Amino acid sequence: MTSWAPAGADKLDAATLKIAGVVILGTVMAILDTTVVNVALQALALEFKTSFDTIQWVATGYMLALATVIPVTGWASDRFGTKRLYMLAIVLFLAGSILAGMAWDITSLIVFRVLQGLGGGMLMPAGMTILTKAAGPQRVGRVMSVLGVPMLLGPIGGPILGGWLVDEVSWRWIFYINVPIGLIALLLVWRVLPPDEPQPGEKFDFAGMLMLSPGLAALIYGVSNIPAAGGVGEVEVWLPVIGGIVLIGAFLMRAKRVANPLVDLKLFANRNFSISVLATAFFAMSFFGAMLLFPTYFLLVRGETALDAGLLMAPQGIGAMLTMPIAGALADKIGPRKVVLPGLVLIVAGMVMFTQVGADTPYLQLLGALFVTGLGMGATMMPMMSAALQTLTQRNVARASTALSIIQNAFGAIGTAIMSIILAALLAGKFNVPTQLGQLAATQAIFDPRTHDIAAAAAGDAFAATFVWALILIAVCVVPAMFLPSARKKVSSGPAGDQDEEEGTTPVMLGH
Repeated sequence: MTSWAPAGADKLDAATLKIAGVVILGTVMAILDTTVVNVALQALALEFKTSFDTIQWVATGYMLALATVIPVTGWASDRFGTKRLYMLAIVLFLAGSILAGMAWDITSLIVFRVLQGLGGGMLMPAGMTILTKAAGPQRVGRVMSVLGVPMLLGPIGGPILGGWLVDEVSWRWIFYINVPIGLIALLLVWRVLPPDEPQPGEKFDFAGMLMLSPGLAALIYGVSNIPAAGGVGEVEVWLPVIGGIVLIGAFLMRAKRVANPLVDLKLFANRNFSISVLATAFFAMSFFGAMLLFPTYFLLVRGETALDAGLLMAPQGIGAMLTMPIAGALADKIGPRKVVLPGLVLIVAGMVMFTQVGADTPYLQLLGALFVTGLGMGATMMPMMSAALQTLTQRNVARASTALSIIQNAFGAIGTAIMSIILAALLAGKFNVPTQLGQLAATQAIFDPRTHDIAAAAAGDAFAATFVWALILIAVCVVPAMFLPSARKKVSSGPAGDQDEEEGTTPVMLGH
């Protein structure tokens, strides 16, 4: 694999940019797919004649697969090489996409989405590892901004593309569209990425995988079951939640004692890494939850078409596109804290607007709030993640990237489930139906001319109350963000690569 770049080289060279372009092409499939499906959920519910608590598994099943496969990615990167792993991820993602497009009922669609997730779960952490190794620690902020390009294109292009395909072509093409992109990416990865240098010395933590992956899956499954079960006291909720917590706890206890755990807990001795992980967890819960709420509001409360809902989401992506490149460069020069905190303030300001949303809120206000939120997201997401990697050595990058991706996807799935639970419960209360029927009852009442005005107002109130919880999660994220590095980091040359060498700061060791 490409060696670390010299510490004084700030600009990304042509070779690094070429590698970044190839990685972006692969990861953009997974990002696009997530945002495309969010817009299509209501159309899929009508197509398969099922309720919202069932159709949400098209999204949740995908994220479950992400969370369960990511722990294996760090070891696989070391053992087989990131290039081979990246190509395997693309092949799995393409197979899942083709089969999902051919789905004949809701069960088959969910199963094939899980297969997609197995490939998608490896794409982002493997891509992060490839780029970070190519650029070097001193340019990690810049290279994370490059990797953030698909995260910008996804929120802008994904909903628009998905809306157009659902309205004008067929829902099946939201999956088939991945095929040409994936084939081109597969060819370029084979041609452009440098040869792998696998490290076959480590033994795979198979026992750890049998604890962590099912533990994450069971925990998220139990939380996601709350709307269908009707409460946390039901067996299908508390049993998998408790089982998941027990498995994850057993993994953590075992990981302290074994030589090569699936997730290296020693990384959390690094102060910056621990703080960045904590901030990322709360951010992911709020971000992924809100991303589910925004298009659903336009589709349900305002009665927009899928294409129009996608277009209305564009200001958020545009805002992020303006700030993300600047934020990456600034994070490298002045420290992530001074970039992330203003970004969080912008997100809070935009989210406050949505806590006041209703059935007749002017579109100019909604679009302005989305734009401000996007500005904040662009200044927050990648600097927060790059802060976790700045003081790590090359040897630790693959494992650290994997740990970050586990946190982001697991907590993102939990955030999506939490927001769905809150919204479903509030809608059910407004329309006096069981929790799992809240969205369906709201849809029927809103599209009935006789009850449209009252139903839309009630649904709007439910969305406003749900956005309050997203606002709270973002506000909590401010606390760990206040402890992010406030100056450019010096990279340790020691073997551990986990010393905090910020000037004037004593290293704080956590987790022992």
